[in-house]
Amino acid sequence: MSLILDEVRLRRHGEIWLDDISLELSSGMTMLVGPMTAGKTTLMRVVAGLLPPDAGRITVNGTDVTSVPVRRRSVAFVYQQFINYPSLSVYENIASPLRLARDLSRAGIDRRVREVAELMGIGELLGRRPAELSGGQQQRTAIARALARPVDVLLLDEPLANLDFKLREQLRADLKSMFRNSSGVILYSTADPTEALTFAAPTVVLGEGRVRHVGEVAEMYARPPTLAVAAALSDPPLNLLPGVVRDGRVECLGTSFPAPRAHAAAHAAARAVVLAVRPHHVTIGDGEPGTLTFPAEIRLAEVTGSATFLHLLLAGRLHLVAQLPGTQLFVPGESTTVSVDPAHIFVFDEDGGRLLAASAAEVDLHG
Repeated sequence: MSLILDEVRLRRHGEIWLDDISLELSSGMTMLVGPMTAGKTTLMRVVAGLLPPDAGRITVNGTDVTSVPVRRRSVAFVYQQFINYPSLSVYENIASPLRLARDLSRAGIDRRVREVAELMGIGELLGRRPAELSGGQQQRTAIARALARPVDVLLLDEPLANLDFKLREQLRADLKSMFRNSSGVILYSTADPTEALTFAAPTVVLGEGRVRHVGEVAEMYARPPTLAVAAALSDPPLNLLPGVVRDGRVECLGTSFPAPRAHAAAHAAARAVVLAVRPHHVTIGDGEPGTLTFPAEIRLAEVTGSATFLHLLLAGRLHLVAQLPGTQLFVPGESTTVSVDPAHIFVFDEDGGRLLAASAAEVDLHG
């Protein structure tokens, strides 16, 4: 099975919603990752046939479906919000697409409903109505309804975003197992990088209605090709600091470290760069020899129990967050020092945001 988008474009109210999207997806799960305004839901609605594109083509298994109405497409859509028929039981909610298809006998429908309900762990809830279910049970019902009838394309638009942590973890595991050998195309959108990394599926990073990158998510996380991709795969957000590559070193706020491939960079003119570091790679106090150390002012400590997010001010103007393990207490307004190992710093070109250096690999600073 294949889903191909060829230069799909959509504009509304003078704004670009989708800008020449070209993708080729095959059977199994593909993750669609990006912030809230990236265009993920818009793209899914176009694939489903709910929004007609202004330009471009959409083909499913070789058939052009660009102008095919949604009711004639072999597609199912699971939304972030729990969308179930409130007057119907769980059984009837799951059975509804099967009854509309009219290609199964009553016994066949009953068998399929019970099969998919057991798969989703709601077999004992078939007689209840949605109002009698928890949020997790309602979302399981919505997913079960989408899975009841085999379709060529299954779209899941942040289906776990409104669930609590425990339910998200359980459903992630269930869905990962369930979709492992799927013959259809499954497009799963999320704004949560952790979710993308957990599923470990081929990933499309979307931003401002454009495809930023396509590849394996673990590789993109370790070596993001651009600052936009790094930001999309970082939660909490990246810390960004200004820097300059000059005479074989990367300079930042009065300190420096050897530039990757320093022998090549030494002959390059001074070059403005952006240094990016994830919060869990920021430590408090003086680090080991070779680390970068900055004076900082403590602004706020957010304690979650399992972690403490310490908000700091560098050079009186730059905001930086350190993610520290466990519960740690700090006094706002006090001075401290923060340290970062250069091996955990990403270096991006200031002009265009292209990756110049990462801890996992070196990139030619001339490029």
